Amino acid sequence: MTAAVTYYLSQHPSIVTFRWSHTQSWGSTWSFLVISIAVYLALSSLLHLILSLFVKRGSRPAPLTPVQALHSLIMSIISAVIFAGILFSAAAEINETRWFWRRSKTPFQWLLCFPLGTRPSGRVFFWSYIFYLSRFLHMLRTFFVIFQNRKLTVFHLFNNSVLTIMSFLWLEFSQSFQVLAILFTTLVHSAAYGYRFWTEIGLPRACFPFVLNCQIVLLSCNVVCHVGVLMLHVMKGGCNGIGAWVLNSVLNGISLLLFLKFHVQSRKQAPVKEIVKVL
Repeated sequence: MTAAVTYYLSQHPSIVTFRWSHTQSWGSTWSFLVISIAVYLALSSLLHLILSLFVKRGSRPAPLTPVQALHSLIMSIISAVIFAGILFSAAAEINETRWFWRRSKTPFQWLLCFPLGTRPSGRVFFWSYIFYLSRFLHMLRTFFVIFQNRKLTVFHLFNNSVLTIMSFLWLEFSQSFQVLAILFTTLVHSAAYGYRFWTEIGLPRACFPFVLNCQIVLLSCNVVCHVGVLMLHVMKGGCNGIGAWVLNSVLNGISLLLFLKFHVQSRKQAPVKEIVKVL
């Protein structure tokens, strides 16, 4: 059983021989990224505008709970599979390539800082690609939020767009830090979506804002890891994809500020239960 799981998560030929390519990988071009983000923002804004104009305030929201529950279950399973896949793949990559970098890095440092010249191919980048594709499925939650709560926040749109852009940059520039970022994100998303599925099928809620706490933990881990990448880049002779990492850091910083602003404003206007619904 363990051998079969290891094979399908890290040793399958499709995983081992994966190569990020603009001609062979679906959704791998800059034009696709720009158009998809623009369509997402336009459709979200248009739907919110239409509901604001033609649906009376206080009216009963659309009955989407079964669809939301199915989406949450699918996203939780996908996130768990990606987490397991990149964990097994990272272990295999470290075992096979550590002869090349072991004099200058530890395995944990490799997770934060890829050696210069790293190409977007192999096991880790296969799961990075799957994570990138999953971001488009994740975007569907925006439309559920609009239908259910008639709310659309700048933080929500920006956060979803930024995560999609960053996951594209990870592949395009073989960016350092992506392994830990995907591990943290998929672990948190698996738990958060699993909890959403739990509540959406009518089971009792936690006595604390579970999803909100997951978001805070994820942002905190990202900040700590970004500091680690910067230190390794300066002390260990450079990390691959550092230009994309700088942009990644700026976008993460903006996302963190928007999250804090959104959280503070929402606490003043609505109870925690309502805040969690729009995250």
